[in-house]
Amino acid sequence: MALCANAIVSGSSGRPWSMTSLRAALPAIPTPPPSLRFPVVATYPSSSSSGFRLSDPKPKVVLPSFTGLAPLQPNLLSTASPELNSFEHSFTIIDNGGRIYAMRHGKRVPKLNRPPDQRRALLRGLTTQLLKHGRIKTTRARASAVRKYVDKMVTLAKDGSLHKRRQALGFIYEKQIVHALFAEVQDRYGERNGGYTRIIRTLPRRGDNAPMAYIELV
Repeated sequence: MALCANAIVSGSSGRPWSMTSLRAALPAIPTPPPSLRFPVVATYPSSSSSGFRLSDPKPKVVLPSFTGLAPLQPNLLSTASPELNSFEHSFTIIDNGGRIYAMRHGKRVPKLNRPPDQRRALLRGLTTQLLKHGRIKTTRARASAVRKYVDKMVTLAKDGSLHKRRQALGFIYEKQIVHALFAEVQDRYGERNGGYTRIIRTLPRRGDNAPMAYIELV
């Protein structure tokens, strides 16, 4: 038998009562209070207004949200547009035009007490002089720093392609050295895989006592 809201039920005293009277006898469910919201006011309230009083009011500076490396719109990565295939468009752009990238942990470079442009010019000059004379004397720090660039130039010469020759021409200052290197590298280093230079320590330099060394081609 189906029950309805107005069904009559007999109690323990034998007097009939309905579901409507039972629901009316139940206590009312308290409703949750509305959330408190403080209105955003551009100026602080005066002493006569009924609000919070601050002893030393200071203007608030609104800072933009920092998102770091998280994509601003990750749902755009699933589109088939070729412009949205990378995270490059999702990085936060700072007001001064810079971008936020990851820190360069573990990427140590010998600074040689020079800014980047002067340091690259110094390494290019040392590489050119070493390939020209076969042996030069410099500080140990510079000799260790220029070693990998000389090995790279020899590796480019062993490849011998036009693209590698143009790369060497863009790094070495004298063109005649590049052409001579590409012509003689197979006879001299054809059977050697790496290790084209040798560093020999010598006496410190007079005056500042800087550690010196000879670096030469093998």
